[in-house]
Amino acid sequence: MNTFNFIAFDLGATNGRAMLGTLTDGILELKELTRFPNKIIRIHDKYYWDIFTLYEAIKDGLNSASAQNIRIDAIGIDTWGVDFVYIGDDGSILSIPRSYRDPYTEGIPEEYFKIISKKELYQLTGIQIMNFNSLFQLSAAKKENSSALKASDQILFLPDALAYILTGNKVCEYTIASTSQLLNPITKKFEGELLKAIGISSSIMPPIVMPGKVIGLLRESVAKECNISSIPVIAVAGHDTASAIISTPAKNKHFAYISSGTWSLMGIEVKEPLINDMSYKMNFTNEGGVDGTIRFLKNIAGMWLLEQCRKEWEDAGRVYNYAEIIALSNFTERFQFFVDPDDPSFANPASMTNAIRNFCNNTGQKAPESDAEFIRCIFDSLVFKYKYTFNCLKEMAPFKIETLHIIGGGSQNKILNQYTANSIGLPVIAGPCEATAIGNIMMQAKGLGLVKSLKEIREIIRNSFESEIFYPEDVQLWENAYKHFLKTLKIKS
Repeated sequence: MNTFNFIAFDLGATNGRAMLGTLTDGILELKELTRFPNKIIRIHDKYYWDIFTLYEAIKDGLNSASAQNIRIDAIGIDTWGVDFVYIGDDGSILSIPRSYRDPYTEGIPEEYFKIISKKELYQLTGIQIMNFNSLFQLSAAKKENSSALKASDQILFLPDALAYILTGNKVCEYTIASTSQLLNPITKKFEGELLKAIGISSSIMPPIVMPGKVIGLLRESVAKECNISSIPVIAVAGHDTASAIISTPAKNKHFAYISSGTWSLMGIEVKEPLINDMSYKMNFTNEGGVDGTIRFLKNIAGMWLLEQCRKEWEDAGRVYNYAEIIALSNFTERFQFFVDPDDPSFANPASMTNAIRNFCNNTGQKAPESDAEFIRCIFDSLVFKYKYTFNCLKEMAPFKIETLHIIGGGSQNKILNQYTANSIGLPVIAGPCEATAIGNIMMQAKGLGLVKSLKEIREIIRNSFESEIFYPEDVQLWENAYKHFLKTLKIKS
């Protein structure tokens, strides 16, 4: 019996965890070692991530494995995209990383388009135009006259920066780099002219490595501190969505997916970038995947709205678990209120419930009042935004989409899965819920030569984890409600 142990450090915008993956003769088992909070910190009205606290949390995960006498064969790190760390020419970290939710990029894309047009930028990168993309963060830093930018020799995206702290080796992993709006998805190289346009040298970007590359061994000092051996640190698919998509238990290419969490990423997997007038108009993105794939997808503001509402309710003494949230949504009249989850007013409001009320009032609707009504408003709106995006995907996909896979934490929301199936009129396959950690672990296994391909990885995942299928119900009812959603929000279908 051949057994290998891996630790996936899966870092999200609200929390992170160390997940142990044990691969034995083609079957993968998971165990959570540690879980820890991650939050934006505000200093002088700027918003940052505390990378050093994340580093300490990684060491805590290694210590947990050591305390349980678990032999670890490798580790890998994935995070959200776009954010980065400035590195000096002596290897020093010059500043803790700014958060993509920092408003310093507001208005920056419009300024940039005066130098390079929006359409030209999209044609070069194939990336969804979002004000927090790395290109616009660098533009904002240049405008601020950032001392860290001026002194930097290179930047490292967050998973690469943490791997650098652990190993002393600097790399730029392909999938995380592809979120930056700096990478050409056809050449898989950085477009230097995009930085040159704002007076930044392209040398600031490190060489790109593909997922599965061994970055280096854990520094001896770190290994000693954690009482483990100096194990390999592997460049997995460093973007958490890229890791999650690896875990889609699909048997063929005729599928779409939603990686469901704080963000919902809906897309398809293709071999070549899809960059055309429609993808530009619909603002779809072409991000890097593994084994030469492209993740053609759209970012949708997922469970962010609900998470922010829950924080408000908790502060007021009303705490709901997910079973209670689903029950509340079931006992409230449906299709009463609609919002566009991607409206800028929901990006980081002081009060999410007030933002939802204001949106409804501004679009001629009555506003939710009870917690249950807010929940149902969010669920209905999110499902219909899924349907709208799915319809766009069907038009652009080079193949017929037969099923929708929902992976990640949101795959456990059975009522939302059923609503989604009802809305799109196709079967929805839910699971695995730990998709990101699984994809991280399996790319470590690939890095050590234990698996050879994405096809083999997905076969292991199908054999190791159960999925649940949701079939469409009341399709015409949901179709009629969708038309009402489009009309209320004045969205053209």
